[in-house]
Amino acid sequence: MIKFLSSVFFFCFIFGFSQTYSKKEKALLNQVSKLDSLMENNNSKILELFSDDISFGHSNGWIQNKEDFKKDFESGKVKYQSVKQTDLKDFKIKDKFANVRRIIAVKGLYKNEIFEMKLSVLEFWIRQKGMWKLWSWQSVSLKS
Repeated sequence: MIKFLSSVFFFCFIFGFSQTYSKKEKALLNQVSKLDSLMENNNSKILELFSDDISFGHSNGWIQNKEDFKKDFESGKVKYQSVKQTDLKDFKIKDKFANVRRIIAVKGLYKNEIFEMKLSVLEFWIRQKGMWKLWSWQSVSLKS
């Protein structure tokens, strides 16, 4: 129930001012919200949000492609417990490309060790076959 309420809060936070966003912007922000929700629930449908040639740059220096991410995600090497956007810094759309800068708070388990961090994330999205797909992700750990 708490996860549902937090998703509803996020939806209202992002879309509460929906009259100011275009249809394309709303679709992008919906995909960003879906990304967090699927990650938080460790749902393998998250892979459907990724471009085939996605590149992840993690705050610990890891670089992953789609197969690397899939292997680690599905094996349970990393299990997410909470993924919450705390700030949407900026987003821009240009033709079929978009970038999103935001701050997220993440909690989970890495090899059964608890982790908690605040990340500054830059995401590049690409519109493919009418859908926004995550093409590149770069995160940096923020010190509180």
